[in-house]
Amino acid sequence: MTHTAPRPTVPYYSQWESADLVPEFVTGARSALDDPLWQKSGADSPEEYAFWAHRMCGVACLRMALDHWGLPVPPSVPLARELEAAGAYVRDGDEVKGLIYRPFAEYVGARWGLRARSVPELTAGEIRRTVDDGGLVMISVHFSLRVLDPRPPARGGHLVLVVDADDAGVRLNNPSGLPGHSQEYATVGWADLERFFAGRGVVLGAP
Repeated sequence: MTHTAPRPTVPYYSQWESADLVPEFVTGARSALDDPLWQKSGADSPEEYAFWAHRMCGVACLRMALDHWGLPVPPSVPLARELEAAGAYVRDGDEVKGLIYRPFAEYVGARWGLRARSVPELTAGEIRRTVDDGGLVMISVHFSLRVLDPRPPARGGHLVLVVDADDAGVRLNNPSGLPGHSQEYATVGWADLERFFAGRGVVLGAP
């Protein structure tokens, strides 16, 4: 099945405030401490922002979904704090375990009224059905998807948002994508996606 009309554009949010500087952040050429827009994150300091920025792919995906469905969009760091309080992030000193899908989905439903479901075994068919029904899907991929690495070293570890899909592949909003290349509505064929996709994610639906 193919879509008979274009889907509404899902707003794009990067996990860094300066989306145009993502190439520098991901290569280490620039520290998140030096993000000129860090205060927009709602962090109390550049250090707090830098701690969370490279961990907030899931936060960015949630902010896109909230905006898409006309809900308030909190700044990224306060949202990360809420997710930590809900058990979706588990912090141990300088380490963070997360995003943990089940408490994340429970939080999203309770806090925002979205329909959210953790799917540990997520198929291409379910992704297609979800977007055909007007939903969005957060999927776990390897971060090198941003450049379509021909041989990624692993699958999973980074969250992107599937905003559309058809027989050929998916369109993704990637919180750590490269501007003008792989940030917004980036097309990835099903065969390419398979190299990066860990087969799990979170299905989201409108309130």
